[in-house]
Amino acid sequence: MSRHPSYGKSNKEGKKRNVLKRFERIDVLRKMGRWKEGENKKVTGLPKTPTMQ
Repeated sequence: MSRHPSYGKSNKEGKKRNVLKRFERIDVLRKMGRWKEGENKKVTGLPKTPTMQ
């Protein structure tokens, strides 16, 4: 019995993601100077950010 090709390779670390998680987006906004600690506590509605590798 063989594995189906949809299971993919074992090294998924090298795969590029095009969607950032919330904490990654906040880190990018901090680096850009667009995140203020006391004011921004919303869960939704974060501004779009460029993906960084």
